[in-house]
Amino acid sequence: MAEPAPLPSDPIAEAHRQWQEHGWADAADGMAAVTAIMRTQQILLARIEGVLKQFDLTFARFELLRLLSFTRHGSLPMAKASARLQVHPTSVTNAVDRLEAAALVRRVAHPTDGRATLVEITDAGRERVAAATDELNSVVFTRPGFSSTEVAQLNTLLHGFRRDAGDFLD
Repeated sequence: MAEPAPLPSDPIAEAHRQWQEHGWADAADGMAAVTAIMRTQQILLARIEGVLKQFDLTFARFELLRLLSFTRHGSLPMAKASARLQVHPTSVTNAVDRLEAAALVRRVAHPTDGRATLVEITDAGRERVAAATDELNSVVFTRPGFSSTEVAQLNTLLHGFRRDAGDFLD
């Protein structure tokens, strides 16, 4: 599917103008910033999902596989995976269901907590996430569409925003 042609003008700039014209000048800059961030997220996610499609992964499943591959034993309690990925437990369960069906993870009983289930990455899962990571690094992460200075500025700004929103403690 071909990418759509660029618009002749910036719709967010037009929305900003409309916000000002309708008496919301005090909120216009914030509206434009939030809307631009949301649109940027859509663009970046489309690029990421375009790469991951060839690996039969979504970004959510990729993140779970990558998280598991970073752990010492290749496994985590599902509740801990949910907390670390900052997603609802149902989302982790859904991702595990799909990854398990593809033989990329398996559920195992927790060795010391009979109430908990571990999700464990398989060798096939390790291979898939390694290949997907290499491709994402090559196509998206080393060339995100921002200069290295802008990336550093974004990381600083977004780190502070997320901290102040209660995402984590410094």
